[in-house]
Amino acid sequence: MSVLLQMAMFPTDKSESKSEYVAQVIKVIRESGFPYQLTSMATIVETPNLCDALEIIQKSYDKLESLGCNRVYSPITFDIRKGHENRLTGKIKSVENKIGEVSK
Repeated sequence: MSVLLQMAMFPTDKSESKSEYVAQVIKVIRESGFPYQLTSMATIVETPNLCDALEIIQKSYDKLESLGCNRVYSPITFDIRKGHENRLTGKIKSVENKIGEVSK
């Protein structure tokens, strides 16, 4: 099974710039040991099951709460597919096989 979790998480009750808080969430994701890809709008993480993905969300929220964040915004999307793995890079390669390189 492959669970792709796309998430962004940041406080709405802090400064205009969110990078300080996003960096702490990314640190939680990095420490999870699962492969991830940071983009300018969200982060995509691949886990082998839904429980691991949900645990990352919980730990990320806990980190922001420990930093004094009282209101947190987090859009979350899942793509869950049985019988597959390595989709974080595999989905991109599939498109590139059809039209060539898509990211620079």
